[in-house]
Amino acid sequence: MSILAEKSSDRPVMNKYETLFHRHPSNPILTGRDWPYSMNSVFNAGATLLPDGSTLLLCRVEDRRGLSHLCVARSANGVDGWQIDREPTFTPDVERFPEELWGVEDPRITYMPELQQYAVAYTSYSRGGPGVSLALTKDFRIFDKLGVVMSPDDKDAALLPRRINGSWALIHRPMTPLGAHIWISYSPDLRHWGNHKLMLEARRGAWWDANKIGMSPPPIETSRGWLMIYHGVRRTPSSSIYRLGLALFDLEQPEKCLIRGDSWMFAPEAEYERHGDVQDVVFPCGYTLASDGDTINLYYGAADSSIALAHGSIRNLLTWLDANGHSEQSHDRRLRK
Repeated sequence: MSILAEKSSDRPVMNKYETLFHRHPSNPILTGRDWPYSMNSVFNAGATLLPDGSTLLLCRVEDRRGLSHLCVARSANGVDGWQIDREPTFTPDVERFPEELWGVEDPRITYMPELQQYAVAYTSYSRGGPGVSLALTKDFRIFDKLGVVMSPDDKDAALLPRRINGSWALIHRPMTPLGAHIWISYSPDLRHWGNHKLMLEARRGAWWDANKIGMSPPPIETSRGWLMIYHGVRRTPSSSIYRLGLALFDLEQPEKCLIRGDSWMFAPEAEYERHGDVQDVVFPCGYTLASDGDTINLYYGAADSSIALAHGSIRNLLTWLDANGHSEQSHDRRLRK
């Protein structure tokens, strides 16, 4: 729990901030030592529940060249007893998909009921930089790659699980000279994309999420809207700090932000998050929901060196957002004044 001391005329006032995600005591739950083949590190895993109730992680694995591929790990309880594929599950296919030349990274999984398949949005790293690619699968053994759908420099992408006004919706984060903001685009067929709209803008100045933000796991559909956990990057003289915030979007107009949290709600604190191949990083790409429909199991990369797990409550996240956020529209009006 974070504590902030504020000055007063008499004595310091201690403000305690609510802990929204509780780290699992077994963290990190997966490291390179668990892998059945030679590699450098594992992190940034997509996650889903399978029909038998077990948890599947599609893990980003970096090899000793520095290039990444994806590998499946399965667990009955989502915490331990992981069964890891004996060889890479999802590898670059440079002959057919040259945009995967320098690896595939950071998968985000969405189950698509209409298609009765899982969609995987991932970063394909080409000579021109990182772009967004899509693949479909029914069993995480055979994949139908659709190829690159958002050209470089673009990443941090995930599909919504259902059509919005007849179109599929993809959330992604293009880089521009003016900053890195979260956008949403629409498609009739998952291959041709347009109707691009700015969804959430990185703030300016000294904010924790100034200049560079990106979606973390796929948005969570709630009765109140699409709940997004996103990351903000605070640049420091020595490095950068990746923290997590919350925002809520309209169910039928997901480009419309209803509430945005002002402060970050989860940040690197544990040793395995502060120190690794890249220091001060918590970076979730996937989650699962428990049978109560409220408990969220957040799987995140820690310092680009391991996979960790934290538990939270959807109700508590929404309550916190109400108390610690603002309407983006009213905020924009205040700025204009």
